[in-house]
Amino acid sequence: MGVSFDTALEAPRDWWLAMKRGMRLRCPHCGEGKMFRAYLKPNDACPNCGEELHHHRADDAPPYVTIVIVGHIVVGLLMVVDQRYPELSMWLHMAMWTTLSVVLSLILLPSVKGALIGLQWALKMHGFGTAMPARRPGQM
Repeated sequence: MGVSFDTALEAPRDWWLAMKRGMRLRCPHCGEGKMFRAYLKPNDACPNCGEELHHHRADDAPPYVTIVIVGHIVVGLLMVVDQRYPELSMWLHMAMWTTLSVVLSLILLPSVKGALIGLQWALKMHGFGTAMPARRPGQM
């Protein structure tokens, strides 16, 4: 007897590898094809291996995670700079930290979204890994 379809569905996927590939904006399955066709718009399928990527439901998670990461970086740097250079004016602080926050957010957001899509793929969430076998004639 061969491997049943149910057993094939249960094969574990390496979530850490899938997230790393997603962070590099690559397909979580093969690691070669581009995950996004535009800034934050994922391809429906991997151009390299054909793995379907349209199942993702990242929604508000990538911006939330990005805000947490950027907030920790900016607040930490702000505290260090304020301690070392107390003479800096308020307008300079506002200009520096606002600009840094926007730039870091725009840079990190695609990688965070890619990592979360990779995690969803690895955990077989939202339809990833639930492909049904082809029906045989007369089967319901």
